[in-house]
Amino acid sequence: MYTLENIQSIVGILLIPGACWAFSEDRKAFPWKMALGAVAVQIIMVLALFGVPLLRDAVAKVGVAIDGLANATQSGVAFVFGFLAGVDPQPYSLTNPGALFVFGFRVLPVILVVCALAALLWHWRVLKWITQGFGFLFQRTMGLRGPAALAVASTVFMGQVEGAIVIRAYLEKLSRSELFMLITVGMACVSGSTMVAYATILKDVLPNAAAHVLTASLISAPAGVLLARILVPRNPLMEQAEDVSGGKEKTYDSSIDAVIKGTGDGLNIVLNVGATLIVFLALVAIANGILGIFPQVAGAPISVERILGIIFAPVAWCIGIDMHDALKAGQLLGTKLVLTEFTAFIRLAAVPVSEISERTRIIMTYALCGFANIASVGINVAGYSVLAPDRRAEIIALCGKAMLAGFFATCMTAAVVGAMPSALFGG
Repeated sequence: MYTLENIQSIVGILLIPGACWAFSEDRKAFPWKMALGAVAVQIIMVLALFGVPLLRDAVAKVGVAIDGLANATQSGVAFVFGFLAGVDPQPYSLTNPGALFVFGFRVLPVILVVCALAALLWHWRVLKWITQGFGFLFQRTMGLRGPAALAVASTVFMGQVEGAIVIRAYLEKLSRSELFMLITVGMACVSGSTMVAYATILKDVLPNAAAHVLTASLISAPAGVLLARILVPRNPLMEQAEDVSGGKEKTYDSSIDAVIKGTGDGLNIVLNVGATLIVFLALVAIANGILGIFPQVAGAPISVERILGIIFAPVAWCIGIDMHDALKAGQLLGTKLVLTEFTAFIRLAAVPVSEISERTRIIMTYALCGFANIASVGINVAGYSVLAPDRRAEIIALCGKAMLAGFFATCMTAAVVGAMPSALFGG
């Protein structure tokens, strides 16, 4: 059944590209065909993944696989950290079993294991074939050149910066528009390792969480491409056809080498995620302490969370969130932008089921599923400066704008999902 809330989400689908057009570097070059194509691709992918029984069952089994992966990971964590991993037997009597879920022992280790598996699948060419398939899809449906299409597809599975490594040999030759597009898509999507982590965080509060997280990252790529093309339109005269067949790509000497190097890459991600969460949450606590000096407003202290909620509540409403949930959803959107999506997902999982509707929780899962945050600006500047050192100044100038484009790309994805009938997702 179609409702006013579904129509409300259509407002976001129209408003977000329109807002990007207002800040475009060339407002005469709005890509109408790409806009229609990107939304169509998103709708078709959602309908296919949740409406076609065969695909729906396959995606649903992703959740079972993730649970198995998480349980297997806990075996290694328990061997290294013992009862701190939350496994039985515990040396003390439990008064709060929920306290056994410790982020550092239950979520971060999963990233290590998935990174190692991803490297192994890449070495076995399985992940490479999947990436090339999606690259061909983006090339045909959205008019991207070969190298850019391959990098966009790689980013969906490998994450920001890592996806660009696949076409490292061509980064210096990409146009400014293509470079901006790659950075934007990197911030609009997440890596395979973090997909599993987010699904692990949400599994107790959102039915079929793994399917939603996987779909969110896949369908945010077309939105990221579209908004990037609107903000920094392509210049056909500057783009010359390039063949990706001779590109330098990541390789491993053997399966063992892939596992070891994949684990090392995962360790870097784990350390980065953990350190970023500690620092940014500490900074917010400091800010809240300073704001606490001021008088209360509406019977509650002023805080960063309340300010972000007020700022982003209109955005939440535009993507289809009910007014009753808009303030809390706005807080989550602001948290994602300022404190990273990990913090936002943790806080979404902590919201009691009775406080927000399942529709709101589903839409917010899509809106939060992307790397667009302040910390990612530094990650992209550092990463791309190594991959394309001669374009460092250009990269620095583009990253801030790409962060906002990636943020609104996930919001547009959430609006597309919000425009779908709730029955499609079992609601």
